[in-house]
Amino acid sequence: MISIVTAANIRSFASEMEQAYRLRHQVFVTEMGWKDIERPDGREIDQFDDQHAVHMLATDRGEVLGYQRMLPTTRPYLLTEVLPQLCDGPAPRGPHIWEWTRYCVKQGHRDRGRMLSPIGSALLTGIVEWGLASGVDQIVIEMNPLWLLRLVQLHFRVTPLGIPQIVGTQETVAVTAAFDERTLERLRTVRGSEAPVIRDDVLTDRRLFG
Repeated sequence: MISIVTAANIRSFASEMEQAYRLRHQVFVTEMGWKDIERPDGREIDQFDDQHAVHMLATDRGEVLGYQRMLPTTRPYLLTEVLPQLCDGPAPRGPHIWEWTRYCVKQGHRDRGRMLSPIGSALLTGIVEWGLASGVDQIVIEMNPLWLLRLVQLHFRVTPLGIPQIVGTQETVAVTAAFDERTLERLRTVRGSEAPVIRDDVLTDRRLFG
């Protein structure tokens, strides 16, 4: 199951968020070479980890196996403040558009070749379930171009915002990816389950939508 963490409930997830910050550091600093965000305490935290962020945790018996963060585009966000060079025109903005950032999965639970791992599939499904419940139907992503085909195959409607450039040690492209009920249906088919990945009571609690 995916836990949604916001300013309203983050104190209840102190241990899990500590794991998430360390997983982020492992993936983005140690593995991907983003040395400009390296911290001596081994926790990757930035200016966007504020009261407006929505964190999503994939956990198993208290262990964080995957993480992602959603940021509203109605405020300054990663693309506008840190990576504007990836966008050729005005950055997307609107209450129905959020930025998907810091997606990471723990070693041993990652994709194998072209196959989306159960953790990765649950995290993507979580975005769409959360989005459809909260009036969001489009996400901004800075990602490896190899993800483009995968997103299209999962029935996201993807539009590049600029040409790929090197960020850290990897080629990165900014895109928007729109989704709807067909995307959710496709993700559930890939997962082999119709069951929600986010608890129903969470999706009906409007306080958790930032």
